[in-house]
Amino acid sequence: FENALARHIDEPDTEQRWERVASAVGHKSAIDCKRRYELLVEDVRNICAGRVPMPNYSNSDGADDHSGLPSTSGDGGSGSGRSGSGRSKKAGAAGARTADQERRKGIPWTEEEHRLFLLGLAKFGKGDWRSISRNFVISRTPTQVASHAQKYFIRLHSMNKDKRRSSIHDITN
Repeated sequence: FENALARHIDEPDTEQRWERVASAVGHKSAIDCKRRYELLVEDVRNICAGRVPMPNYSNSDGADDHSGLPSTSGDGGSGSGRSGSGRSKKAGAAGARTADQERRKGIPWTEEEHRLFLLGLAKFGKGDWRSISRNFVISRTPTQVASHAQKYFIRLHSMNKDKRRSSIHDITN
């Protein structure tokens, strides 16, 4: 898609342009291509506006790597499963972890984020976490929205409602 778009980016935004992009892609309609382009533009605007945090990619030597690829140094990336010291992730005591390797705790959802989640859930339905993230809870990733939804539905259907502590998941409207 991106290569086809790059070949036709200087053309006026017309139906013919999107037909040519779709023809180059091969398996998408002109409407699909234009919608994907609009979603990419929206993503770039959110990044430029600071609504999307920049990922912290680093090399095993601690220097910044601006290649845009996840680190393979064992700090949670999808690398070889070995840390920069050559030791397996499971080897050694838990206290031997460096600051980069510490598990990051999640930031609790605010009531406003939860209300936006519920609005997105009403509009897009269960399972379309990407759309809910993009259009309603823009401060959270689709993975975070999916995790929140999982906890919300477990809480919604759990028993012993009178014995549990109050939670943000109790807000239903």
